[in-house]
Amino acid sequence: MKKAIYMFAAWVMLSSMQMQAQERTSKIPKLIFDTDMGPDYDDVGAIAILHHLAAKGECEILATVASDSHVSIAPTIELFNRYFKRPDIPVGMAAADAPAIEAGNHWNDSLIKRFDPSLQGKRYPSAIEVYRKILAGQQDHSVTIVTVGFLSNLKALLQSKPDQFSPLNGAELVKQKIKKLVAMAGSFPQGAEFNVMKDASASYEVFRHWPSPILFSGFEIGKELFTGGRVAQESTEENPVAWAYAYNLRTYAKEGEKSRPSWDQTAVLCAIRNPEDYFYVNGPGQFVVDEKGNNVWNPNGKAEHYFLSHKYPYNEMAKKIEDLMMP
Repeated sequence: MKKAIYMFAAWVMLSSMQMQAQERTSKIPKLIFDTDMGPDYDDVGAIAILHHLAAKGECEILATVASDSHVSIAPTIELFNRYFKRPDIPVGMAAADAPAIEAGNHWNDSLIKRFDPSLQGKRYPSAIEVYRKILAGQQDHSVTIVTVGFLSNLKALLQSKPDQFSPLNGAELVKQKIKKLVAMAGSFPQGAEFNVMKDASASYEVFRHWPSPILFSGFEIGKELFTGGRVAQESTEENPVAWAYAYNLRTYAKEGEKSRPSWDQTAVLCAIRNPEDYFYVNGPGQFVVDEKGNNVWNPNGKAEHYFLSHKYPYNEMAKKIEDLMMP
């Protein structure tokens, strides 16, 4: 009898532990990372933070997709996924009409040749196929998209048709599955920012019709947070993150640089952790963008849009960000 009681108590304890583990897992943000991975190289810091926080159990990476259609972008993303020991994360290539922009110093090609030449010229499924397949298999209102590049994929996703993955059209699928969108986009309270302007028609459509809450990390946020100098001093022999920063700090700008603004890192950080631990969160209001990519913030708008503003000294925030980029 005592043995039966002990066995029952052990079963209850095990079941309770399993339920607690499942509850913790369900609270972890599930992310799709949508990146142009160039021409600038802050995307490298962003994907490093993404993988480091995943390794800490703070998020689950569902997929990584390219928003720049240049042939070296998707392979660069896969290279980093492989380096961080997550080679099975799906990678998608950009929508057909997405911008194709290569860095002037050709850092993507140089990185691939240096670390994984087998990825040169590799073809990938479309980002839209990856999005639809992944979203169809997720619970309702459970997925966070963090976009740090052009909005081309998200426009194509909203306009996508029912397929073998889901009977829902794109707008319906997004409304059903997405929890929030975090975007490195725009300038606040107004301006004209690179990611928004390079595919202005996509930005115009997405920010007018996106059905979930959107959190914006604007140009003025990352512009003040300089990182990469410490990362570049790490050994570059086996570390493509350190190599990318060391190479680009020397060659991306004509005069060279000691560090680089952290635009994309802030979006990833705030997609995973509580943004109010790092910045003020302003809103709700509405991010209004015209067909040329110019934006203005309307505090009286009825959208669920929010934007970040600085709370802490720049050097303090930069250190916190670069700490998460380090090996």
